[in-house]
Amino acid sequence: MPLATTRRTGLVDQVIGQLREAISQGEWAVGQRIPTEGALAETLGVGRNTVREAVRALAHSGLLEVRQGDGTYVRATSEVSGAIRRLCGSELREVLQVRRGLEVEGARLAATERTEEDLARLRELLDERDRAQHERSLADFVRADTEFHLTVVRCGRNELLTELYRGLTEAITASVAATSEDHLTEHVPIGHHGLLEAIADRDPARAVAEAGGFLDQLLLREGSGSPNPSA
Repeated sequence: MPLATTRRTGLVDQVIGQLREAISQGEWAVGQRIPTEGALAETLGVGRNTVREAVRALAHSGLLEVRQGDGTYVRATSEVSGAIRRLCGSELREVLQVRRGLEVEGARLAATERTEEDLARLRELLDERDRAQHERSLADFVRADTEFHLTVVRCGRNELLTELYRGLTEAITASVAATSEDHLTEHVPIGHHGLLEAIADRDPARAVAEAGGFLDQLLLREGSGSPNPSA
């Protein structure tokens, strides 16, 4: 077992890191039950409460699944794959619907409030996103795409809207992961260059259409019914 005795500082974070590494390295396969809290605590030289907190955090991120009365099982080998497994069906549609409301307004504001520095950052993130798409790197794609959308919202200079959006980062990241895997596999063009151009041209109406149109396509693909394209 690759687990090592932990130091006495930041115990929970250290245990999280060691368990995550063991999972990613295949110490326990997907679907396999991991050792009990007591066994892990003894191996790591920490208390059961520390192990329990670490397991809870990894379950929240989608790597582990705690089954009451049965044990804890490996659900995924990374946070990205865990997000794909965790977010689906009606829950995914709800996240996309909320994203549409926030991102459409964020794009409208960004088109009037953005700075040249904002545009440079958006272009940088799109380059990273396009490169990840070309290389079929899902983790890098999800990171760059999520950061791009957050930056668009931040460009609008509405602090409340930005904080609302930032507070949904985990759900948004999961929705990006859940809706991107097929695109990357099939190399389907899913660029946001039209949105960037609309923001650069200070064209709020076009920015709204670009932001809403992209999410409308995702909503229709997820079978959510007919979104309102004029919103």
